[in-house]
Amino acid sequence: MAGRLLVVCVLGTLLCQVWSSAEPHRSDEELLPQALHPWRSQGKGMVRVKRDWIIPPIRVSENSKQVPEDLVQIKSDKIFTGEVIYKLEGPGVDQEPKNLFEIDDKTGVIRSKRPLDREKHNSFTLKAFALSPSGERLENPTTIEIVVLDQNDNRPAFAQSQFVGTVSEFSVPGTSVMSVLATDADDPMTENAALSYSIIGQESIPANAVTKTMFGINNQTGAIYTRDVGLDREVVKGFRLKLQVADMGGMGLTSEGVAIIHVSDINNHAPQFSPASYSMTAVENRYDYEIGRVNVTDRDDEGTRNWEAQYSISNNADGHFSISTDPTTNQGILTVVKPLDYEAQSEHILTLTVENLSPLSNKAPNLPLSTAKVVVTVVNENEAPHFREEPIQIVVLESVLPGTLLKSNFAFDPDNSDLRYEIIRDPERWLEINRDTGDITARRSFNMRSPHVKNNIYTAVVKVTDAGGVSATATVAITLKETNDFPPQLFPLSGSVCKGSSSSGLVLTAVDEDLPPQAAPFFFEIPDDLSVNWTVVQVNSTHSVLQPVVELEAGEYAVTVLVSDSGSPALGAYAQVNVTVCSCDSFGDCKSVAGTLLGSSVGINFLALIIIMASIALLLLLLLLAVALTSCGRRHHIKKGTGLLVGESEDDIRDNVFNYDEQGGGEEDENAFNIDLLWNPHDAPSTPGSFYPGSGIPRGKQPLRKDAPHNLPSPTYPRRPPADPTDIEDYINDGLEAADNDPNVPPYDTALIYDYEGEGSLAGSLSSIASGSSDEDQDYDYLNDWGPRFQKLANMYDPRKINAMQNYGP
Repeated sequence: MAGRLLVVCVLGTLLCQVWSSAEPHRSDEELLPQALHPWRSQGKGMVRVKRDWIIPPIRVSENSKQVPEDLVQIKSDKIFTGEVIYKLEGPGVDQEPKNLFEIDDKTGVIRSKRPLDREKHNSFTLKAFALSPSGERLENPTTIEIVVLDQNDNRPAFAQSQFVGTVSEFSVPGTSVMSVLATDADDPMTENAALSYSIIGQESIPANAVTKTMFGINNQTGAIYTRDVGLDREVVKGFRLKLQVADMGGMGLTSEGVAIIHVSDINNHAPQFSPASYSMTAVENRYDYEIGRVNVTDRDDEGTRNWEAQYSISNNADGHFSISTDPTTNQGILTVVKPLDYEAQSEHILTLTVENLSPLSNKAPNLPLSTAKVVVTVVNENEAPHFREEPIQIVVLESVLPGTLLKSNFAFDPDNSDLRYEIIRDPERWLEINRDTGDITARRSFNMRSPHVKNNIYTAVVKVTDAGGVSATATVAITLKETNDFPPQLFPLSGSVCKGSSSSGLVLTAVDEDLPPQAAPFFFEIPDDLSVNWTVVQVNSTHSVLQPVVELEAGEYAVTVLVSDSGSPALGAYAQVNVTVCSCDSFGDCKSVAGTLLGSSVGINFLALIIIMASIALLLLLLLLAVALTSCGRRHHIKKGTGLLVGESEDDIRDNVFNYDEQGGGEEDENAFNIDLLWNPHDAPSTPGSFYPGSGIPRGKQPLRKDAPHNLPSPTYPRRPPADPTDIEDYINDGLEAADNDPNVPPYDTALIYDYEGEGSLAGSLSSIASGSSDEDQDYDYLNDWGPRFQKLANMYDPRKINAMQNYGP
């Protein structure tokens, strides 16, 4: 092969040289224009353009020992005046993996430097360059493809060190078991990687259980299959196969592997009881405990559903027994789940059957289910006494007579032993029990209102003990029935009724210590001989209204009323109701207590004396109040100069104009200007004596504001001076609050507009504006006679100068 490559390289070199000699030698100056612009040639004919060589891939065998080895030589076909330098680049040269190839820079020979490995690098793509000594590229780079040829230098290898598979017992020949896989690093497109599988050895587990060849393998795919019958898991558990794989179609390099094949179980054996009969004992009156176990054998694979057993009891009608499986031993566990009774049945014969969780295979023998017989003997023990009912129910009237029989024959002993009775709980001590017979009798009457009676039920506890000392207790629930022991009591026994009102009456009700149905509904009535003036109207089951039939005079009346309950038999009681007939107000109440008292037995002289003394005290109080008010109104509490308010009387109410630089006494400062002078005198009343002194303002009347509504009542201003200087703050605050709440005045931030500011004076005006003449008619010459100080004023009013200034214009 190396010789063929050498011949190809030599032929390529010769062709290049022939081609170079056939070309006419021209200088670079002649070639360059035509190479760049061949269409510019005129009159010289067509010029052939050079084509690049396509170098086929160079094949190099891997692992070659002839290194260094010449692979190919490249040479530029252009004629250069100077020296040509060849360079090589790419993987294997200056890129990883480096230093595998090199080129002679003068001759262009490419050679390998070390042996190649196809499994690492199966090809290389290199670039060859022709350069001038100055490093200028003389022509386009040439691509060189180097392909590494494969050699069979790798053995095939199995993908796993050990393959594991499973096959069911009694599988027919040709049953697929498993597949094995091997790989080869050589070229898969060559015979170097063509693999062939084979089985070169077989061992049974246990050894020598089966000697014939039981498995085969597909030499191309590695699929293992059964070749013969006789796979019985009870005989052989599995096989160990020795495998081989070879390349070159089975003629090359080889490797070995192992395959383990397990024979899986099928349910071809039914479980069998061993032994088939058993004897067990059970104690009566106990349950949820184990009384014995039964054994089975099964040749199937232990721990699987083909081996695990499930049991059943075919004659267990009363459900006293149950059987379960121990998952570890596969035994049947027999248990008593319902107490046994020795007196009822002393022996039980059970029939057990067993089968696997998985159904039997069709390859198993056709045999009936295995059965076993179990004889269970019941052991007698001293049982506790039994009660016929729990709790013991008794229903009785609460008024039962002492010595009455309440309950008997409520317990028995399964062993027919003598019993002894006693009461261990009876909080009210209402019961007695016969120690030998167990008869329960009443010691005394019951009481429904006892704290130990809940929802009409009284509970006690009795104890019964047999001859062997075994005892049992039970609750006695006594339901008490209510009896009519107490008559109802009327309520209230006094009240009032409005005189002359047909709808007025006294509401009556009743209270009964008995419980329903011995209490409500209640029935009210007045005996016939006493029902002339009064009647009772039933309202509901518990209330009625007592009303007069005729109009009665005011006073007190005693009315007898009969109230009865609904008991059996019914009980009733008479009651006297004291009714007060009186005149009532709109609310239905008596107008005065005094009127009632006058009509009662209290002495009238004493009441009259109390009324007279109260009236005298009231008159004295009013007189003192009037004197105090008068004296307070006339006093001057504060003098000017103290910073407080001063007034002559309570009616001296004025609005004043305050002088600046004066901190006087406020609204009652007498030295301030009286604004009354500005009020309109036409609004003053004509009645003499109704004005304030020195003014035209009516006494006791505020001036009417026209800039605010005056159709609402005004609050009373606090015009009474304070009795003490320290009360001046309260006095001002009260006045401020009254002014704020006055609907007839504007708010504090409203502009104040006085209604009237006085009329004009009757005297003539001093102003020249109101005169009948003008300045032109005036003669101001007399001003010249007043001296030099008035000379300028005379000139200003000279008519001639004024006219001259008007003619001059602006």
